[in-house]
Amino acid sequence: MKLAALSLDIAWKKPQENFARIADGFSDTAADLYVLPEMFSTGFCMEPAAVADAEGAALSWMKAFAQEKGAAVTGSVAVAEGGKYYNRMYFVQPDGATSHYDKRHLFSYSGEDEVYTAGTQRVVVQYGGVRFLLQVCYDLRFPVFARNRDDYDVAIYVANWPEKRIDAWNLLLKARAVENMCYAVGVNRTGTDGHQLFYPESSNIYFADGSAVSHKTGNVLTAELDLQALKKHREHFRFLQDRDDFALNI
Repeated sequence: MKLAALSLDIAWKKPQENFARIADGFSDTAADLYVLPEMFSTGFCMEPAAVADAEGAALSWMKAFAQEKGAAVTGSVAVAEGGKYYNRMYFVQPDGATSHYDKRHLFSYSGEDEVYTAGTQRVVVQYGGVRFLLQVCYDLRFPVFARNRDDYDVAIYVANWPEKRIDAWNLLLKARAVENMCYAVGVNRTGTDGHQLFYPESSNIYFADGSAVSHKTGNVLTAELDLQALKKHREHFRFLQDRDDFALNI
């Protein structure tokens, strides 16, 4: 399976401009799955009433994009539902079938937990014979929640992770790949947001042994996800079989 990710310089609170930037960024890229950063339509904004995708414009755009490309697309947006706001990661397949994951670990340092509602479900999506664990930004700091119970092959982290903490992003993303014997896909935004935080180019894709397997062309990252290679690695190094047995209380 070919995966393509876009390290998008997100236009602050301008969904239509971001949709255009994404279409242009991927115009020459063919893939089976396209990955976008966290809150790709607006930037990481703590004013959900102003940016929430209440009318479903972002989801509609994702469905149209997936249909046009004949591929799946995933990324997170702010949504309003039932009088609450969520940082919701959608996974949209080319036929319009949609799954979603609501960010579990809200970034209290920025006040995200005061304006958004935390999700309660750990979500794994199957597509094209591959099992994907959906995760958003701050989730990367919580390895127990992402612990591989032999139920996924690829962990996808979409993020707005600023330069001042980028060493942690790079370190933890590789750690998640190694400890869970999976592909770890980390897609971070670039540029400067409405809070004047800077985001360097830092997206990457790691194999289960910690090696980087992606190729970059401009701000587009691509990689071939080889399940046979992953299977052989897991059969040779049977570390997952020695994992601790536990249950999540969420």
